[in-house]
Amino acid sequence: MENEVNQSLKYWNNLHSNYDRSDIKYDDWLEKFQEIIDACKTPILDLGCGSGNDTLYLINKGKKVIPCDQSENAIKNIKKNFPEIFDCKCFNMLEGFPFPDNYCDLIISDLCLHYFREKDTFKIINEIRRILKDNGHLIFRLNSINDINHGAGSGSEIEHHLYTTQDNRLKRFFDEKDILYFFKDFQIEYLKEETMSRYKLEKRLYLGCIKKY
Repeated sequence: MENEVNQSLKYWNNLHSNYDRSDIKYDDWLEKFQEIIDACKTPILDLGCGSGNDTLYLINKGKKVIPCDQSENAIKNIKKNFPEIFDCKCFNMLEGFPFPDNYCDLIISDLCLHYFREKDTFKIINEIRRILKDNGHLIFRLNSINDINHGAGSGSEIEHHLYTTQDNRLKRFFDEKDILYFFKDFQIEYLKEETMSRYKLEKRLYLGCIKKY
């Protein structure tokens, strides 16, 4: 377990070594939920913010954002590239979220919830539920089991749809049944398998919007 966490942190720190704001690109996946984003009165949490793709999108929409990531390098770059950000957080989601109960109306999770064992995935989802206000939303993208260009079905399967990568990290792929299982305590408002073209090879993923009730 500790080795998996260390390998993950090493991987993401290397990936986010250095980049400038002009290098950051985003796609339009959040456009579908613009009404929810516009209605949000609290800061929006950008979980697994990485280089800041979604942070940049939300800033351009005039929203207050709190970028969050486990990678110190990612947060270092966020602070450099987004001086207008009033707060950002560097933390391991497995150790809990540094926010009080019922803190925010909206959380964005773009391709960051599929690197964990089942018990840890539930632990993270329970933290998301804890800090969301009633009727608050989580908008997410998750790896699809059909995402063969990006590792679906590759490596050793250590849990249902959870695989080890060549560098000893974990990577989970979801089908609709998996998503309904993990998010059973939320109301599903939107869920659809789609494709993304940000990467060199097409990526298949699930796009979802769920509400705390």
